[in-house]
Amino acid sequence: MLVWEVAKKYASALFMSVQERKLVDQVDEQMLALKIVLSKDRSLLDYLAAPQIPDENKLELVSTIFGPRLEKILVEFLLLLVRKHRANYLPEIADEFDRLVKVEKGISKVTAITAVPLTGDEESRLLKTLRARSGLTIELTKKVDPSILGGMIVIMHNEVIDGSVRHGLETLEEQLAKVRVH
Repeated sequence: MLVWEVAKKYASALFMSVQERKLVDQVDEQMLALKIVLSKDRSLLDYLAAPQIPDENKLELVSTIFGPRLEKILVEFLLLLVRKHRANYLPEIADEFDRLVKVEKGISKVTAITAVPLTGDEESRLLKTLRARSGLTIELTKKVDPSILGGMIVIMHNEVIDGSVRHGLETLEEQLAKVRVH
């Protein structure tokens, strides 16, 4: 199973569970805080993913560390991830869970990758276009990558819209390679 398939499956299940209990905001906040901690130090994830460590030890650690600090449903979810040997997917699950929360609130996370920083006018036009296309409020993350040469790559709802010059040149090269010259 691909990482994002696993993340979608588990995040969706958690989202439905916390939605029923009206704990969406609390669990989202706790998941994002947990993700930040894990991104700074992966040793806990490495420990939970280590096959040589008995599951009982991992379950006890999760209960001891998180039991008094997190919502009960989130602790139970973390224990499930350990039992199913999916704890190493926690950062991706947290991202997908946050995406589901934002969609419920009418917000879409979008990443725009450009060769040079966007001007204020370009950013405004992009936001207007994306709002019109999705009907959602846009939370824009901007990244600069000179290797795309020009144009823009937009990532929205796990969909990639590649309008970069590099992609256009690669497409043109593929088309020209298919042309038979006699």
